[in-house]
Amino acid sequence: MARSGLATRLYRGEAGLNIIGRRKLWFSVAGLLVLVAVLSFAFRGFTLGIEFEGGNSFQVPASVGTLNQTEDRVNTILGDEAGGAAVESAQRVGGAGGEFYEFRTAVLTSDQANAVKAELAQEFNLDEDQISANQVSAAWGGQYTERALLGLVIFIALVMLYLIIRFEWRMAVGAVSSLLLNLVLTAGVYSLVGFEVTPSTIIGFLTILGFALYDVVVVFDKVQENTRGITANNNQTYGEAANLAINQTLMRSINTSLVALLPVGGLLFIGVPLGAVTLQDLGLVLFVGMLVAVCSSVFFATPVLSLLKDYEPRIQAHTKRVLARRGAIARGELSPKGTPRPAAGREPADVEAAALAGAAPKVGARPTGKRPTGTRGGRPGGGGNRPGGKRR
Repeated sequence: MARSGLATRLYRGEAGLNIIGRRKLWFSVAGLLVLVAVLSFAFRGFTLGIEFEGGNSFQVPASVGTLNQTEDRVNTILGDEAGGAAVESAQRVGGAGGEFYEFRTAVLTSDQANAVKAELAQEFNLDEDQISANQVSAAWGGQYTERALLGLVIFIALVMLYLIIRFEWRMAVGAVSSLLLNLVLTAGVYSLVGFEVTPSTIIGFLTILGFALYDVVVVFDKVQENTRGITANNNQTYGEAANLAINQTLMRSINTSLVALLPVGGLLFIGVPLGAVTLQDLGLVLFVGMLVAVCSSVFFATPVLSLLKDYEPRIQAHTKRVLARRGAIARGELSPKGTPRPAAGREPADVEAAALAGAAPKVGARPTGKRPTGTRGGRPGGGGNRPGGKRR
């Protein structure tokens, strides 16, 4: 029979990818990426939007010319009327009244903002009513950030509580560590790219938390199913059962991520170049966050769970029994079915002891129905042939 392709084996859960066995590699990769993100935070920082940094914004009808030409003329007016201020960000936005160019600057005084607005109207032969001028305080962004952080803390607390009740505390730690890794790496990409941090960015961060949690719960549910009563079976360790769960759910994770990433990727890579620049902040954080969420649920959350379980005494003892059994099979002292084999040079008593050990019932096995000779119903002398008696 021809060997099945990788896609087919993924669908069947038979790919046999050794994720748990290479957890040191995944931890090293995650640590390296976190280091890059932290260095980006320290040296590049974030490009804060006007909502968080404070400043002024001016909107000019897009009919006055191209965005680059209009930005150059606005910069000239700002240099003359606002003491050398310049445009910090420019984008094309749409609304019910048509399309506009929005130019954001640092904080200006009221007199400077009025002077810039009047000069813009004169420069582009427009009425002052056709130009929108707004001022945003940085205090609003601070309040928005505080509420977002409060929501994040409440969300993580509820997630921990749910996972502890639904699974166990080790799974809760693995899931939350995966969520935090997801946030740090997504923020690192945002810092490296230099996209402006806006309220849409914060909303995107909170959105990817739910997606990341969903994928982790799917994997952990399968891990729990595979490891239920595992200590009664000496054929498989906890890490191997968890690795099997990852392989069984991997195709589902890939399908879920593709379905979610395709529309977001279309928005980011197709919509933004066509003019939907107002959605680029939300599109980037969703695309990166969802991609990292799938990877972290497979390559980080479950390996963290396996590492924590390895410190549990019950699992440690079970792993030793599994490895000892495999060693005995490799040395020829035990058959794969568990029947002991006498080795050369061993005493009969040793062989008998090994046979008794191999015949020990498994945990949870029913007692055999064989009755002692000469008994019936558990009472001595209750059945069988009696010496000297007649046969009934």
